[in-house]
Amino acid sequence: MASMLLTSLRSSPLTSVQAAQFAARSLSTSVHLQAQAKSKKTLAKPGVKNIVLVDGVRTPFLLSGTTYADLMPHDLARAALQGLLNRTALPKDAVDYIIYGTVIQEVKTSNVAREAALGAGFSDKTPAHTVTMACISSNQAMTTGAGMIAAGQCDAIVAGGVEFMSDVPIRHSRRMRKTMLSLNKAKTLGARLSLLGSIRLAHLAPELPAVAEFSTAESMGHSADRLAAAFGVTRLEQDEFALRSHMLAKKAQDGGLLSDVINFKVPGKDIVSKDNGIRPSTMEQMAKLKPAFIKPHGTVTAANSSFLTDGASAVLIMSEEKALAMGYKPKAYLRDFVYVSQDPKDQLLLGPTYSTPKVLERSGLSLNDIDVFEFHEAFAGQIMANLKAMDSDWFAQTYMGRKSKVGVPPMEKFNTWGGSLSLGHPFAATGCRLVTTVAHRLQKEGGQYGLVAACAAGGQGHAMVIEAYPQ
Repeated sequence: MASMLLTSLRSSPLTSVQAAQFAARSLSTSVHLQAQAKSKKTLAKPGVKNIVLVDGVRTPFLLSGTTYADLMPHDLARAALQGLLNRTALPKDAVDYIIYGTVIQEVKTSNVAREAALGAGFSDKTPAHTVTMACISSNQAMTTGAGMIAAGQCDAIVAGGVEFMSDVPIRHSRRMRKTMLSLNKAKTLGARLSLLGSIRLAHLAPELPAVAEFSTAESMGHSADRLAAAFGVTRLEQDEFALRSHMLAKKAQDGGLLSDVINFKVPGKDIVSKDNGIRPSTMEQMAKLKPAFIKPHGTVTAANSSFLTDGASAVLIMSEEKALAMGYKPKAYLRDFVYVSQDPKDQLLLGPTYSTPKVLERSGLSLNDIDVFEFHEAFAGQIMANLKAMDSDWFAQTYMGRKSKVGVPPMEKFNTWGGSLSLGHPFAATGCRLVTTVAHRLQKEGGQYGLVAACAAGGQGHAMVIEAYPQ
């Protein structure tokens, strides 16, 4: 596929010059759109419950190995849940169910949703379970909750996600694990000594975790580099997009737009109140970095990739009837959503390309109807490749079985408060951030429809349409 894409898509209209132009345009116009109230149709469906986002919060997203380094995942999840309770003044016994996402599990708290809920003071009568779907784990948590509300099983759900990369599980080698388990079962001193004598130096080498596909043994960064090459995405384009992300995030942070971020008092340390990965640089500085995955000719670097991040997020979703009965003013409606899967080798990170047209069709909308776009930025090259694929009739016809392309989101509507490249990407927490950001941007900019899209490991993807709640 790679060679076919390379020859067929090099003429894509999204050039590096345009990348620089859309960065400047977004910086100057994104926060000032303030569009007049739309008069588009609502997406409410007869006989189907309206499901609303009441509010959403997140801990500050921090570079792994920094201020959160001595915590555990449930500590961050608990902080997000407590922040949501404080933000909404929600009675703890009013929640019917709690669902959390996580990717790298801490073995001591495998059902982190339950441990965090108990720690946050929720009733021990409130069930909780944990889901995992790579970078769209909290998306899955939210849509699972939405399904429970739509089915009439619940009225109030708390969903969220947490990731803690500062202390990921590092396993002994398999040979060493087998020996240790056998030692635990040995009944005599002689048996124990025999097992200890069988240990060799090589058995002590640990199994280090990696962000890699089990099915292909390829790291996600390596796949992103190949994808960028297949779509003819240059190093310059990637660096320009990454710089755009950091500049927009810095502007949003300084302007007080990241209102979903809560203060978190880290035990024994200071209060953390903002993300610490937002670092606008210069094109010259970024150009000095060497390729991180495919050396020496790759184009994906540390500067144009999302970084390992610690953080947690949480949202309160309800049936509209329940929310209004409790006196809440919802922020948005959660409307149609889809999940997609494709080839995990050559199309690992193309989830947004596949999911966007499907969710638009399900909603009866076109790309032009969307006022706010929030796409997960795993890598700048991944974003640029998706934009080129979405703008290609050839790709739509050859790989998606579609008659024509879906089109490219206007950059003045796209990730205008920064994205995962700058804000950070705690794998399972990003989905809730995306949805909450769409709701806040719709309120700020006066739009009606927003679209969230994300890729995920395993060649999977997700998209959701969100409708602003009438102000």
